[in-house]
This record gives sequence, structure tokens and C-alpha cells, in this order.
Amino acid sequence: MTYLPWYLALGLVSGFIAGLLGVGGGLILVPILVWLFALQGFDHAQIMLIALATSLAVISFTSISSVRAHHAHGVVNWEAVRRITPGILGGTFLGAWLANRLPGQFLHYFFVAFLFYAATQMLLNFKPAPQRELPGIAGLSVAGGVIGVVSSWVGIGGGSLSVPFMIWCNSKLHQAIATSAAIGFPIAIAGTLGYVSAGWHNAALPDYSAGYVYLPAFATIASTSILTAPLGARVAHRLPVAVLKRIFAILLYALGIKMAIGLM
Repeated sequence: MTYLPWYLALGLVSGFIAGLLGVGGGLILVPILVWLFALQGFDHAQIMLIALATSLAVISFTSISSVRAHHAHGVVNWEAVRRITPGILGGTFLGAWLANRLPGQFLHYFFVAFLFYAATQMLLNFKPAPQRELPGIAGLSVAGGVIGVVSSWVGIGGGSLSVPFMIWCNSKLHQAIATSAAIGFPIAIAGTLGYVSAGWHNAALPDYSAGYVYLPAFATIASTSILTAPLGARVAHRLPVAVLKRIFAILLYALGIKMAIGLM
């Protein structure tokens, strides 16, 4: 109960960010959950996996409310979602399965590196020059597989990868954000199932866990994130988000530096 207010607040913030920027909220969820789980005395060797799994479980709920808001504006490219989903499902489930078998510190270092990548991307407001149309099913499956694997290793809905990919394929920014939010749902579902399966018989996990998903944190964060995700999506269609992205980038740098120091 001591950590309930933290989980509630974390859900409100991550849900809004998910709807606003199409990044699933995991870039905030994972580092804060790592910190909170350490304070709760969880097994250090399991903390990163628990944070990743719990983040993806939350995103499976957040993405639904976020997508509904984007769909109401008619900007989700559902054909692209349908074609990329097989690769997303396979890559994300494979990534979750591999994560349980990788060296202990690998995911920590990988996540810190990804935080700095995502922060730099947002700080510079990076938009790759549109050079082509969306590829066919084979090309989207490969892209989905890569996005899925990376997303499962950093506990996100894939927006930091799928938004630039969609823009590179000549999608408009708002459509890229909306479609990325929709892509986040199969990523979250496959990743959650993968981490539940991988940790099901792990006796070192805390009580009230389903595999690597820590249910008290998941239920509490999800209950508030679904309230603010639609708000973030509505704001994304009314305001320029470049300044907000830069502020968020500074926060990501701070979180990345904190996690990096903790690894020393």
C-alpha cells in the first residue's frame, strides 16, 4: 500500500504520454518501475524483467483507449496495422523469450542505450525524409519483427521505432502517431504473454505475480493510464508537440543517466 500513490501517479503520466506521443508510455514506466521495485526489495536479478513485463501489460490496456481516440479522428492506417501485425507478434514473443535467457545485465545496458537514442530522437525532432511508400506484407513483416524484438527488450509500444518508420514511408505525422498507437496493442499483448510464459515457474518472483508481470503494479497503473491516454491523444491533434517532445527528451536523459549510474 505504501507504493500505491506512486503507481497511481505513474499511470496518469504514462497514459497521457502514450496518447500524446504514440510511444506507449513504457519509456517512463520501465525506469520508474525499476526504481520502485528495488525499493520494495525485489530480487535484483529479476527487477528488469518484471519492469519490462509489467510495462507491456499496462500498455495492452493504454493502447486500446489511445487508439479509440485516434480512430475517432480517422487517421489510423488500419491496412498497415493488419499487414505489420504478424511480424510484430512473432518478433515480440521471440524477444520476450530471449530476454529470459540473455545475460543478466544485458537488458539494463540495452534499455539505457535505447533511452539515450529515444531522447536524442525527440530532442532533435528527428523526422527521416520520406523516401518510399509502405512496403508489401513481406517488408512490413520484417520491419514488424525488428520493432517487436526491440520493443519487448525495452518494454514499450514501439512508437520510438514505428513512428520514424511510418514517416520514412511517407505517412503524415499524425497518421504515423495514430498508427503507431494501434501497432502498440499487438506488441503489448505478445510481449505480455511471452513474459508470463517465460517466468511462470520462476520461484524468485514476488508474490502476486503472473510470470514476470507484477499484478498489483499492473492493475493500479492500468486503472489510471486508461483515463489519461485519450486526453493525450486529443491534445496531440490540437497542439504542436515539438516543444513537449523536447521537454520529454530532457526527462529521458535524466532517467538514462540515473540508470547508467546505477549500473556502475
